[in-house]
Amino acid sequence: MLTKRDLLRSAAVIAAGAAIAKPSLLSAQSYPGIVEAKDIAEEGFIYGLPLVMNYAVMYEFAVDPKSSQFKAPFNKIENLNHVATYEDTAVVTPNSDTPYSILWLDLRAEPMVISVPEVAEDRYYSVQLIDGNTYNFGYIGSRATGNKAGSYLVVGPGWKGEKPSGVKRIFSSTTPFVFANFRTQLINAEDMPNVEKVQAGYNVQPLSAFLKQLAPPAPSKIDFLPATTQGIKDNFFDYLDAALEFVPPTEEDAAIRAKLARIGVGPGKAFDFKDLPVAHKLEIGLGMKDGDDKVTKFAATGTRNINGWSVGSFFGDRAFYRGDWLKRAAAAKAGLYGNDSVEAMYPFTRTNAKGETLDASKHNYTITFPAGQLPPVNSFWSVTMYDGKSQLLIKNPINRYLINSPMLPSMKKNEDGSLTLYIQKDSPGTGREANWLPAPNDTIYLVMRLYWPKSEAPSILPAGEGSWQPPAVVAAN
Repeated sequence: MLTKRDLLRSAAVIAAGAAIAKPSLLSAQSYPGIVEAKDIAEEGFIYGLPLVMNYAVMYEFAVDPKSSQFKAPFNKIENLNHVATYEDTAVVTPNSDTPYSILWLDLRAEPMVISVPEVAEDRYYSVQLIDGNTYNFGYIGSRATGNKAGSYLVVGPGWKGEKPSGVKRIFSSTTPFVFANFRTQLINAEDMPNVEKVQAGYNVQPLSAFLKQLAPPAPSKIDFLPATTQGIKDNFFDYLDAALEFVPPTEEDAAIRAKLARIGVGPGKAFDFKDLPVAHKLEIGLGMKDGDDKVTKFAATGTRNINGWSVGSFFGDRAFYRGDWLKRAAAAKAGLYGNDSVEAMYPFTRTNAKGETLDASKHNYTITFPAGQLPPVNSFWSVTMYDGKSQLLIKNPINRYLINSPMLPSMKKNEDGSLTLYIQKDSPGTGREANWLPAPNDTIYLVMRLYWPKSEAPSILPAGEGSWQPPAVVAAN
């Protein structure tokens, strides 16, 4: 995305540059006028943001072994025997509740079978299946399929076949590449060996291997466009070209993809921002900026404000979005790969109940849950602290990034039975440190996670309309 400085610099050279700019090669192909190009760029940025973000994560996690965020090649599980820390920077608002197991599937040659072990009933786990459209197209786990052992088939677009013997269910992706995101609950710090035992039981194999048949020919090697933060900022639509190579068109996106083709964006194309006439550069840059502003605004206002917390549901499957690209982009920007509301709810805030920005360099804060009014869940809940600008976890002296319900036995309740969390950059004192959530010396972004929220009252569901409400963040006296 262009910075304001880039846009101002472009504006400054229009008078001189427009007169000498070389005609674009696309002019002969009825390239739209600059106003229409701006509108297409705005709409295209909103549509394409989640696709580009997903492509970048896939590249870092599964394609580039030199990346600091590389996990494993396609069709291999990487079990992370730790929860996310400030050193994990590939995904914004990372979850630090549940150790991840990371699996990127390549379904081009054949479907893949994911097998899970039996998991103790008191331990939450889930396998979230996310396609290249960033649709959550399926779940395996405590809520969706139970804690018994089982095998599940994940198939790509166009696959036709019967459910094989030994497979409990088939999940169909709209794209050939899929992110299978495993979450395994960590009860406490001493519980990691038990988590590792569960993770060791996760398995993935091609359908041919599962059926003990000959494997089909391997898919062709792909020359992926290297994904870098600077590259995406400099030429966003070039990366959208790359992402769209692996996102087959659907009924919902036919119109926007046709518009993007008019400005030279699409699979097999090579959009090069620097080759455009200066006036078009400016308008397309402005369109992208306007698109980004709309996404930011929707992320902040597309939910219900409850005591300063934004409560709503941004994440779901293809039917959930129904072509609402703004909602999908806001979901990606708020926290890529978030869960469906029935799997987890994510109240988040940057402000107190009065709308004032949370800034731990200026104030200490508290969150108090009244007696008997802790978040209502079937599994567990947490409150996680992020830097208000980057939305990443922050380095702190006690290596604590969240407070969650498994920590309750060690926490101190108030005389009336309520529970107060202390949100501040400095220790609140020895007697309160168990309830301390360290904050940056700067602005704050807080995310509450309710895993497998209860559906009966009191409940946070339906999203934004439930009978349970998160308490306000209050500036301490």
